[in-house]
Parts: sequence; C-alpha cells; structure tokens
Amino acid sequence: MKKILFIFLTTSYMLLADALPSAIKTTVKQVNKDSIQLAITATKGMSGIVVHDYGNGLSAITHSVISLGGNQAKVIPYTAIKHEKIPSIQTAVAQGDEVILGNFYQNAFVLAPNSQSYENVIKKYNRIWTHPDAYALDFLDKGESGISLENIENFAKKYQIGLVLIVAKDKLRILDPVSHQFLNELSFNAGVETAMSPFYARFEQMSKSLFDSSDKTYTPYYQAIERLQ
Repeated sequence: MKKILFIFLTTSYMLLADALPSAIKTTVKQVNKDSIQLAITATKGMSGIVVHDYGNGLSAITHSVISLGGNQAKVIPYTAIKHEKIPSIQTAVAQGDEVILGNFYQNAFVLAPNSQSYENVIKKYNRIWTHPDAYALDFLDKGESGISLENIENFAKKYQIGLVLIVAKDKLRILDPVSHQFLNELSFNAGVETAMSPFYARFEQMSKSLFDSSDKTYTPYYQAIERLQ
C-alpha cells in the first residue's frame, strides 16, 4: 500500500512539474544558410542560447536561438546582456555547439487579474517568481498605456525571465517573451469576476487612474489579454 501511495505521489509530482516547459540541452547537428538543425526536436517558439567551447575550460554564449519546430531553429544575436565594456563575440555557430533551450525558464512571472488568481498560479507551479509589482514599476516608469508583447519582452530581458504565465478567463497561457510565441495553454479557472486593470499589482496608492480602474469587471482585463497575439 505504501509503495502504491509513493508511486502515485511521485507520478503526481512529475505531472505537475511537466505542466510548464523546462530547459532542454542539445547540440547543433548541422548549420544551414538561414537556420540550424538540432540533435533533438523541440516545441516551436522555445528560445535559448548557443554556447561555444573554445577549449581549455573556456566557453561563451555566442548567439540566441528560437525553435522553429521539429529539429530546426533560427539563430539571432544574443542581446540578453548589453554593456559597452563587454566585447561582442564574433564566433559563428558551428556544428557541435551546445544549445540550451529555455535557459531562463526557471524564472517566471504572472499576469493576473487579481491577487487571488495570482496566488493560485504561484502555489501550483514550482518556479522562481518575479512579482508583477516589478513589471508595474517598469510600466509606470516608461509611461506605458497598456501591456504589449514588446514591453513584456523588454521587462523579461531586464530581469532574466524566461516564462510569462498569463491568466485568461478559462485558461493559463504560457508565453516565451523572447519569441513572442505561446508555448502552451493550460486549463485554468480564475474563479473570479473582478479584476485590476491593466493587471494585478499592489500599487493602488501610486496610480489610482491606471491600476485602480473604476470598472472592476473582468472584461477589460480579459480583452487586453486576448489582444496579445
């Protein structure tokens, strides 16, 4: 009986852990003109990095990649860390280079309509969470008028966030902020009819007009989320 219970709990944990995308390590099998071929297949839209081994214990990130689905990936410049005193790496992608897809997928944040739905998400999944307060500060500092894939991407790069979980009315949408692609949609019932607009954050005292809208229904938040395509 104890053995059966152990197997059940272990299986349940694995199913929970597998609900969100995780990092995958592979290698470059072939370099093509406009893409690379990976040694494995990967979900379309997963972003990651290429790491080149120079020998003698020296390696470096040379490029970013975005999976095109199957075993194909697009190579793009690596821009996660920018600093004028750090030299840019000119090494071309080569066969045998290591590729890490989802290298920051352990870091995530949630766009939710209110504190209840936010708490429901972070308690369900095992990730390192950045509170939406940080996004709200960035949002207000830049004078954004609404959430967009562009300001989500900029914020995610700033805080090295790999996944954005977006609470919709009956589902949880999993966004890769670098590729701007939704990797998956999970069944999720927000269970509420009230929402902060444009998203949940603890900043009522900072901006009544932006984060404490008089319209408390779920509709404005939901419509804004659905425009993220």
